[in-house]
Amino acid sequence: MAALEREIAPFVRGWNLSEREHEGRRFRFFENKDVVLVCGGIGGEHARRATEAVIVFYRPSSVQSVGLAGALDPKLKVGMIFSPRWVVDVRDGSRTDTAKGDGVLVSASEIVSVGQKAKFARAYGAQAVDMEAASVARGAEAHGLPFSAIKAISDESDFVMPPMNEFISGNGNFRTKRFVLFAAFRPWLWGKMVRLGIDSARAVRALCAELTKVLELETVARPSALHPVSS
Repeated sequence: MAALEREIAPFVRGWNLSEREHEGRRFRFFENKDVVLVCGGIGGEHARRATEAVIVFYRPSSVQSVGLAGALDPKLKVGMIFSPRWVVDVRDGSRTDTAKGDGVLVSASEIVSVGQKAKFARAYGAQAVDMEAASVARGAEAHGLPFSAIKAISDESDFVMPPMNEFISGNGNFRTKRFVLFAAFRPWLWGKMVRLGIDSARAVRALCAELTKVLELETVARPSALHPVSS
């Protein structure tokens, strides 16, 4: 489970693509032998719907949230891989134990500021923040499925994000053209945009390299456990 295709595009290059509709929304599923990956969009609600769709159509043996995350811990740098032991939903404080990894990932309802990052770090003892993992975890738990997460750090704890929340569309996509137009008349944002673009690209490369390594190891370790269901 990922948010945006741009986060995992190098990883799924050459995979089979299947489009299916679930609860009034069409999803693009990338299939490779016994692994399927779907991008639900930015935010918890979109992640929840995508998780339900992949479980209904493929009956997976486990569910994993993958993608980019922001650092809360200054020790986490751009491009580092973070696999948390705990995932916390900041909306209600609920926790999911992944039974693997180390540290705490919190899922917020929006892109957070440096001040909010510091607050989450203190309140939850967390090292990183995203927007989707907790909802994916909740969907997996509802079906009795093991859950885990792999995140690549795209912005460090002291990086001041440009104002991006208002450019997230109702279907969970990022309105890139509108944001670029917005920033075009605000030169004080240009440096941040360039850095964010470079750092995000670095994080995507690190994430896809890690996912490729994990896929290779799991392919050797276990037989096929993916069972597509006809629509």
